[in-house]
Amino acid sequence: MANISSNLKYLRKKKGLTQQQFADIMEIKRSLIGAYEEDRAEPKYDLLKKIAEYFELTIDEFINENINDNWKPKPKSQGSNLRILSISVDKDENENIELVPVKASAGYLNGLSDPEYIKDLPKFHLPLPFLRNGTFRAFEIMGDSMLPIQPGSIILAEYLDNWHDVKAGDTYIVISRNEGIVYKRAGNKFRENKELKLVSDNKAYDPYNISSEDILEIWKAKAFISSALPDPTPEPTIETLTHMMSQMQKSISQLNKN
Repeated sequence: MANISSNLKYLRKKKGLTQQQFADIMEIKRSLIGAYEEDRAEPKYDLLKKIAEYFELTIDEFINENINDNWKPKPKSQGSNLRILSISVDKDENENIELVPVKASAGYLNGLSDPEYIKDLPKFHLPLPFLRNGTFRAFEIMGDSMLPIQPGSIILAEYLDNWHDVKAGDTYIVISRNEGIVYKRAGNKFRENKELKLVSDNKAYDPYNISSEDILEIWKAKAFISSALPDPTPEPTIETLTHMMSQMQKSISQLNKN
């Protein structure tokens, strides 16, 4: 990736380090630093994480931003830049999709930053185009607060590094100290030192707010997997037909007035 090569070269020189000095810090061969800076090779995930941490960046910033003298980091929530997300990879260094079942949800709060815990979660891959770029995780949900999505459904979600990208009306897996793992619709944009409003699609449940300081992770919902297939559309009743006719008459009357 061109950004990795140019960013590494720029950041190394800004620190006043030679390729050999930086290689010694990273405990690798100098020739590898040269290969990375010339875009002839890419560092593996563990080394990428180590380099990003050394320059006090997130992996996302190091890979995707064009870092130079004019570059400024995007504003982030306090939680988003405290740590780098733990993930697992397969034998080809491709990121897995880890599954967090309901029975593991309590342990996830304590183990979300522990690579060993994440490594032991069930994992899988899906050859879907919208899952090619980004870091994804699957969460099993319970309860009927998000009907018509049924309890036991699996929400496929993408890790949101910058919580300021939360959009009102979109659905997210929000992980917090007090509420645990919940699947909700955002009622407002994220703001520092403000509360995030969480809304259920099932109107029997009232919206509620959680403190930004309580949030640990936010994942943007991308798709869901469910074994509960939808019921057939019911046949129209006399009541529904009457209502439809009434609405049509009102619309026609309004058109005639205009």
